[in-house]
Amino acid sequence: MKNYITEQFEKSLEVLNKLNGDKELQKCLEECGQRCVEALLEGGKILLAGNGGSAADAQHIAGELVSRFEFDRPGLAGIALTTDTSILTAVGNDYGYNDVFARQVQALGRKGDILIVYSTSGNSVNILSALKVARSMGVASIGLTGSGNGKMNEICDFVLAVPSTSTPRIQEGHALLGHTLCGLIENAIFGPKA
Repeated sequence: MKNYITEQFEKSLEVLNKLNGDKELQKCLEECGQRCVEALLEGGKILLAGNGGSAADAQHIAGELVSRFEFDRPGLAGIALTTDTSILTAVGNDYGYNDVFARQVQALGRKGDILIVYSTSGNSVNILSALKVARSMGVASIGLTGSGNGKMNEICDFVLAVPSTSTPRIQEGHALLGHTLCGLIENAIFGPKA
């Protein structure tokens, strides 16, 4: 067991070190933060979606935006499209599971909003459908994925790809990227002004 634990920690550190050394990804993350700040300051909102563990990631970041991240401040408009079981089951039943996020983007999204999606493979059909609707509406998109060549890479305005093909490692990277994005937004809007 001890060897397994050490091995997992080492694999996680390897991915985090790659993220730390990826200046292009960090530049993209900074741009994502700026776009989110602009959307929120202009009265827009951030919509988030994912499946399974990625649904939990979407809910987590929405919670950080609406509640607080590192310090007390007014809430920010973040909506996880993964949480309303009545909507999810109605759309799933009436239109199919592939439309559970697209339908919500169409109903709730407005030009100038941001859609943040999570897909470790980059190929989740319901995520791709939501991205297509977002693009048609002028809703900017940020995709968090892994190092595979997923289809969402072609549809997203910004892609934050964790350099791994291991789902647990990708999700660990997504947690760091999501927290960093929250900190960028919170500090830009409510932090001390220079």
